[in-house]
Amino acid sequence: MVKLTMIARVTDGLPLAEGLDDGRDMQDAELYKQQVKALFKNLSRGQNEASRMSVETGPYVFHYIIEGRVCYLTMCDRAYPKKLAFQYLEDLMNEFERGYGNQIETAARPYAFIKFDTFIQRTKKLYQDTRTQRNISKLNDELYEVHQIMTRNVQEVLGVGEKLDQVSQMSSRLTSESRVYADKARDLNRQALIKKWAPVAIVLGVVILLFWARKKIY
Repeated sequence: MVKLTMIARVTDGLPLAEGLDDGRDMQDAELYKQQVKALFKNLSRGQNEASRMSVETGPYVFHYIIEGRVCYLTMCDRAYPKKLAFQYLEDLMNEFERGYGNQIETAARPYAFIKFDTFIQRTKKLYQDTRTQRNISKLNDELYEVHQIMTRNVQEVLGVGEKLDQVSQMSSRLTSESRVYADKARDLNRQALIKKWAPVAIVLGVVILLFWARKKIY
């Protein structure tokens, strides 16, 4: 079953459209949407050259097609036929290119083509039931092959980008830790000064007190 559908511009990862009711019937929908956005970010860096790929994540699989600087991605159950998933994406790709092809490069805000959701929902319904005669015919289409499409794990795909993020996080952490150490060093110096001069201050205080008391008596 198709769970999520998202479309983004490859050059900068800008989301262009998605299925608005996607993920409402599943747990951790936001987690998987974050993974999709991370994948788009990696694609914008040019870290995955394959124009078609399947990426396993938990009980699901991301399938995507890159065409004309646009990435069309869907997430399906692992048991959902790979051939149907890519035919579904091709239907979306053909319609999106026909309707918005000349506007893709100039889109300046996220989800600029959110109205495409209507076509996404209509097309998704056609692909949900794999037992319909229509989908059985598609599965039996020997001219459409997906065996050559690579399948990878999400940790493997996102790992390159995560390493870059980890370097940035480590740098920030070291800066933060250096500030903590500097603060601790100042505290230790302050405590050392207190320990050094506290006895002198106490003696002076006692002398002054005795002098004041003696003056009061006499």
